[in-house]
Amino acid sequence: MSERNYFVHESAYVDEPCEIGAGTKIWHFCHVSANAQLGERCILGQNVFIANDVKIGSNVKIQNNVSVYTGVELEDDVFCGPSCVFTNVINPRSQIIRHSQYQLTLVRRGVSIGANATIVCGATIGRYAFIGAGAVVRGDVPDYALMLGVPAERKAWMSRHGHRLRDRNPAGEFVCPESGWKYKEVEPDLLRCLDWPEDEPLPTKP
Repeated sequence: MSERNYFVHESAYVDEPCEIGAGTKIWHFCHVSANAQLGERCILGQNVFIANDVKIGSNVKIQNNVSVYTGVELEDDVFCGPSCVFTNVINPRSQIIRHSQYQLTLVRRGVSIGANATIVCGATIGRYAFIGAGAVVRGDVPDYALMLGVPAERKAWMSRHGHRLRDRNPAGEFVCPESGWKYKEVEPDLLRCLDWPEDEPLPTKP
């Protein structure tokens, strides 16, 4: 343990081989399966399961009682709320083996997934989208979308800093109340931030 640059609680299991980045913390009763990849500065809360071959970026926070199954990929800065659910087969049956039919679920940078939300496999969740607690997502989600309900529908836009975008300036641009960054609908269902590159993480505060 003293030679590792990451932390694993004594009650957790980490199968070999796997990759775990510096500063990552794996807490009580977690299980990380073989060939999983975890980036730097991740936090796995209690009773988190990471399946074989799962890829997780850096600075990902996974709250208690979440299972991330084979076929799911989480990019950097994703937040998974308690007991949120991922699937990897669209039509599971106990008597039929469908390991060869796993569908990719891609959760892009900066997404937040609320407690008890369900992400049905095969979806791509766009950058900085916000999935409300208890929502059921059945398809692709645009960047910055606020998704609520069962099935989930886009109800509004969210800023990178996690605020619902309500007010527009005289130029028709949304303004984040925390950062002051501006956002614009460049076409239907496509929002873009005007003050920071789409592929870049939030700037580090001094």
